[in-house]
Amino acid sequence: MNFSSENEIKRVDGIAKVIKRLQNVGSLLENAKLVKISLAVSLVVLILLTGGVVLYLKNNVVPELAQNSRGEPQFQQAKRPGEINVKATGSKYKTVSQKPTNGWFKTGQDADIMLSGVDFNNTGGALSFHHPGGIATDGKRLLLADTWNNRILIWNKLPTNGNTPPDLVLGQKDFISNNPGTGLDQLNWPISVSIAKDKVVVADTNNARILIWNSFPTSNAKAADFTIETKNSPGEERGISLIWPWGAWTDGEKLAITSTHGAGTVYLWNTFPANADQKPDVILRDKDFGTPRTITSNGKYLFVSDHNAKVSTKEMSKEGGGAATFVWKNWPNGDVPHDFVMNDWQSGVFLPDGKLALVGPLSPLMIWNKPPETGEDKADLTIGVANMGPFTTGAGYQFVTGDSSGLAFGDGRIYIGMGNGNKVVVYNKIPTSQTDFPDFAIGSPDINTNTLETNYIVANPILATDGKSLVTTSDFDRKMYVWKSLPDESGAYPDFVYTFNDTCHAVDNSVWGGNLLIGGRKTICYWKKLPINGEMPDKIFNGKIGSVEYDSVNGLAQDDKYFYLSAIKEGLKTAMLYVWEGVPDEGSRPIFSIPIDDLGRLDSDGRYLVGIVARKETIGVLEIDKLSTSSQLALVPADKISQNAPIRFNGPGSVVTRDNHLIASDVGFGRVMVWTNISDALAGKSADIVLGEENLQDTKQEIGRNKLFWPASLTFDGSFLWVGETKFSNRILRFSIH
Repeated sequence: MNFSSENEIKRVDGIAKVIKRLQNVGSLLENAKLVKISLAVSLVVLILLTGGVVLYLKNNVVPELAQNSRGEPQFQQAKRPGEINVKATGSKYKTVSQKPTNGWFKTGQDADIMLSGVDFNNTGGALSFHHPGGIATDGKRLLLADTWNNRILIWNKLPTNGNTPPDLVLGQKDFISNNPGTGLDQLNWPISVSIAKDKVVVADTNNARILIWNSFPTSNAKAADFTIETKNSPGEERGISLIWPWGAWTDGEKLAITSTHGAGTVYLWNTFPANADQKPDVILRDKDFGTPRTITSNGKYLFVSDHNAKVSTKEMSKEGGGAATFVWKNWPNGDVPHDFVMNDWQSGVFLPDGKLALVGPLSPLMIWNKPPETGEDKADLTIGVANMGPFTTGAGYQFVTGDSSGLAFGDGRIYIGMGNGNKVVVYNKIPTSQTDFPDFAIGSPDINTNTLETNYIVANPILATDGKSLVTTSDFDRKMYVWKSLPDESGAYPDFVYTFNDTCHAVDNSVWGGNLLIGGRKTICYWKKLPINGEMPDKIFNGKIGSVEYDSVNGLAQDDKYFYLSAIKEGLKTAMLYVWEGVPDEGSRPIFSIPIDDLGRLDSDGRYLVGIVARKETIGVLEIDKLSTSSQLALVPADKISQNAPIRFNGPGSVVTRDNHLIASDVGFGRVMVWTNISDALAGKSADIVLGEENLQDTKQEIGRNKLFWPASLTFDGSFLWVGETKFSNRILRFSIH
């Protein structure tokens, strides 16, 4: 259903009422794609499309329908501020018939099911990508880093038409599996790949190493010949310290790699390393590096993109820097400063005629007729626009690249890997106009379809449940996904998908007593009943709730007695925790207004109110019966630095409490920690149980049935703990007590 918040839109609560009124025109619907039916006060446009039914209700106005590359109408996101769209997917899935009522969790236990993905250890097939990263060619073959699937895909001949399947895979034994590993024949989140003179180089990012094949692989899961890893003795000038290596480039003679974390570094070899012990010839430790990522070079020029550069460019005035690309006009022969800086972080390839082609998460395809000599040298041709969300405008193709993107050139074609677009798009020749569109796609039905959307992959899921239904919002997608019943099988699609855009930009959700609250930035959306039939919010608060004005929501929660809101108001010295007796009416004053800074996602079981305290990297606890305007948070004592500390957090993401238990996600260490008694956590005792790792000492991020990769959001109904992964993984996992 597509609704608008404008006054002329008529409310319809659920599809059932509309469908009933359409029964008499069933014969018309059998073959029609578009049927208009005049009702008493509204014009209904019913669009029957693969993947669901969308109902547009608007007084006497037929919405304009965009068309896909096949000339068929396609679902539309909300394009105007304040508009909310709802899509019914027609999903069918196995539902929970009986929930466990006894038992508890066990360290290292398996998850039961996985949503926002195909299944455990299952890619979906050779052409089912998951956020592909770098792409490379030697003019004959094509290699793609299918990053989130932990594999490198190889085409032995350059693809010349859409969806040509790859011939080989590295990192996996077949095209279905995607579990990570540490062997020479395995990968864990590979982001970059390069090929030249039959040598293959892969940045195996989450294994903190570079894999090198001295000869071109000819079979699946071919083991690398050796790795480059951290080798750094005290006082050693040319030691290597690889932390989250991202970029890798070679021309078969030289080699360049980046290490993003810690002290951002670029390592250069003037001759291709023959073994793991060959030290780099040059180590670049530019003072302006933040987290150097991708590398573009022709053996002379060196371009290093940086997500968090410590510089400001002409168009980027962010204090302390931001996205930028450092350029050396000659291959560095020592740790020399860069020659100039370009706006945005971009990567690409030098073309045979001396031109330079770059693409980036903040920029579309750009071509220079010759390499730029200064940061002021603009591209000679800009093709299309960078997709920056639902309000993106501009002529030409919209590039949905994201953090992971790449560009390769071979046999006259330009191949562009788009991480957030989840495909490779191909130009059969070098574009000559801003409005030139790609000729075909690999990994998608067409150049426009994003299979992350059609397969309902949820970016940064934020979860809530009442024990009967499941809701997740996405601050990245600006969407909400609703399962009417609890799914009991992996890969189940949601029943409804809401598109909010700038409305209900959720950072925290709360379900209690059958209602739903989602909040973020200046907006809080409130449903008096869970919207399991596609209902609109009953009320939308925008910058004011009750008598309280606020500028940004940090977290919210409910219980039988109170509604809690942690929010920021510009001009106040600290954030505030506001407490009302239930969701407030207009003008209602909170019974408590407590100055508590940096209190994030909240949860309450009626006895304790808990929330994350991000800057202190721990959890805060309040006893609800003792609340007052002078209440002080009790902090769980945590020490991130000391490996021997009983409690360590590396970025707490979410916390829930129930029946005196405390459960907290630890994003950076890839785990969920469970205390059977909340008092033990407050006393500084180690968690009793850890999920996502085998023990508290294991902190490596991995996908797997009993593994977690950046777990952030939690919701718990007493039987099922749902865990949502964020940023570099989008899985939703269910763990059961037993």
